[in-house]
Amino acid sequence: MTAKTIAQLREWAETYNDPKYFEEDPIAFPKEFVRRGASLQDIEIASVFAAHLAWGKRAMIVRDCTRLFDEMEWRPMDYIAAGDYRSDDSSLHRTIKWSEIAGICGRLREWYSWHDTLESLSAKEIRSIIFRRKDDPSAPDKKINLMRRWLVRDDGKVDLGLWKNTSPSELILPLDVHVYGQAQALGLTKRKSKDLKTAVEITDRFREIWPEDPTLGDFALFGYGVTHAI
Repeated sequence: MTAKTIAQLREWAETYNDPKYFEEDPIAFPKEFVRRGASLQDIEIASVFAAHLAWGKRAMIVRDCTRLFDEMEWRPMDYIAAGDYRSDDSSLHRTIKWSEIAGICGRLREWYSWHDTLESLSAKEIRSIIFRRKDDPSAPDKKINLMRRWLVRDDGKVDLGLWKNTSPSELILPLDVHVYGQAQALGLTKRKSKDLKTAVEITDRFREIWPEDPTLGDFALFGYGVTHAI
């Protein structure tokens, strides 16, 4: 990276790591539970589902997250513990059905019957244990890495910083098609595949700028998207 690119990335990260840009964003839901003084489990569950629905237009994501938490009566842990979940094949959000949500709820219930937090789970373990998906070494696990960024980064701005036993330096950039396009335009990767290896490569480029907090670069890419919007 050139000095100019590094300076621009730093500027974007500083500018857009600001709550005012994320008031209508999936992270607003776990932040609302923080505001209410909810339990760690409530906030973790809200993070799991808000990140899981973080796919598509923001307005649609916010609408459907609201529908889900209304169904839970805004008491996620109580809903999980009760074991009585809406489970039908109608859509909650795009291709995500209520029956899929019910399955995740059941697995969360099982996990919380033995553990106080999800923090001990790696991204791959969250994929297999909570989402019950087959192991895929190439999967970027964007939604899971987004959730982990929310719960780990602790600079007191946008992210929540509730997981104190995980270092921000361990995080991997949540990679989707938009983030990939922005990173490619900035010359952070030349790889064609939007896979885990690409996510790690971009994260490593950011690690050159922010060694202890590479996913701060996610805000820089957000800034690129804002300033280069068509």
